[in-house]
Amino acid sequence: MRLIGNILWLVLGGLAIAFGWAVVGVILCITIIGIPVGKQAFKMAKLTLTPFGTQVVYGGGAGSAVLNFIWVIFVGLWFAIGYVVAGVANCITIIGIPFGLQSFKMAKLALFPFGTQIV
Repeated sequence: MRLIGNILWLVLGGLAIAFGWAVVGVILCITIIGIPVGKQAFKMAKLTLTPFGTQVVYGGGAGSAVLNFIWVIFVGLWFAIGYVVAGVANCITIIGIPFGLQSFKMAKLALFPFGTQIV
């Protein structure tokens, strides 16, 4: 079932979103200062490619909390709002509920990417 969900996800827009995250990651990694943020963009791209069957493990310490706070202020809030809107739109239909739940998972990661692991 995970395989079918991931294939449908990729075909219906997941591949384009993952490509966008990867491009942002490459652009950010060009500068030395942007490397930590670029790594988080690659983390989002990885989750966007195969959201079904993966879990996000939250952890980290004080450094991650500070970086997450800065991230939320500048970009995380807007990304999370986009994922929540997509999740609500998906959950309107019964068939879209699994896809909506994956969007909610990505919204949380879009808010707090530092100190997390995708397993």
